[in-house]
Formats: sequence, C-alpha cells, structure tokens
Amino acid sequence: MKTINLPFKMTSRGKPLTAASLLILLMKVFSGSSLTCHPAEYQTGNECCPMCPPGSRVKTDCTEFRSTSCLPCLEGTYMNQPTGLKNCFPCTNCNTGSGLKIKTSCTSTSDTVCEPLEGFYCMDVKDKGCEAAQRHRHCEPGQYISKKGTASTDTECSDCPDGTFSDGTFTSCQLHTQ
Repeated sequence: MKTINLPFKMTSRGKPLTAASLLILLMKVFSGSSLTCHPAEYQTGNECCPMCPPGSRVKTDCTEFRSTSCLPCLEGTYMNQPTGLKNCFPCTNCNTGSGLKIKTSCTSTSDTVCEPLEGFYCMDVKDKGCEAAQRHRHCEPGQYISKKGTASTDTECSDCPDGTFSDGTFTSCQLHTQ
C-alpha cells in the first residue's frame, strides 16, 4: 500500500497510516456509530436489550448492569411475539352489533378471533378470523333462494319463471294452482 505524505505525520501504533486505513478511520468518525442489535434484542438509546417473551411486556429497559425486566400482559391485552414494547396490544372486540361473535377468546399470547353470527357472512377476512360481517341478502317476492348464504358467502336469489311464484323464502318456485 502507498503511504500518504501529509504536512504532519499520522501514525497508528507506530506505523504510518495508509490511504485506505485513513479513509476507513474518517468514515467511522463521520458516520457515527450505528448500533445493530441481534434479532432477540431491541435498541434503547445506545443499548441492545433482551426482548420480553410473548405474553409479556417491558417493565424496565436493561442497563449495562441489569437485564430487561418484564411483566405479564394485563387482562384484555396480548403480545404474540417477543417484544421491546412497554404495552401489550388490546384484544379485538367481536361486536354483535356488527354481526360478529367470538370464535376463539383472547389469551395473553393471541388475539381474539371473530366469526359471523348466524344469518351473516364475512366480508373482511383477517388471519384466521373475520373483521367485518354483513347480514345475508333477503330475496324479494317473485324470487327464490338459488344458493343459501354461508359464513363466507351471501345468499343468491333468482327470478321465478312464468307460471310459478315464491314469497322470497322458498328454495324453489311453486306452480300456480288452477
């Protein structure tokens, strides 16, 4: 490597600095120190702290003398992954006014899973549950139920052919009586 001649002599442990080592030194000085934590750690200030396990949250961050202290999630909250957060996530509410009911209750490590009430179908699927539901369509008089609604599909209606009738609740049209 080539040694740079400067108006003053720069050395490192008695050896002159090369252009490459000087460039690396300058880059470290001007870029600032960037802290990279392990995947099981979170950054707070200039520290990498161990994360709290699922079902818990951070009470106090670690210091150079002590580890992170954790607390369990409060009732009505959950944490489904290792975390550096001080609060757990609030559990989802399956609102019956929105056509939803609880499929699986919230635990400290998993959120509530909702499903549609009887007579409703899911319009917005999230993970394994339903986030929004709507009441099944009602067929009009002169129509029959060609496909009954399910928890994931709406009811389908079809028109009755001439000479037949339905009040909208039949699964097939009835012949007019003579």
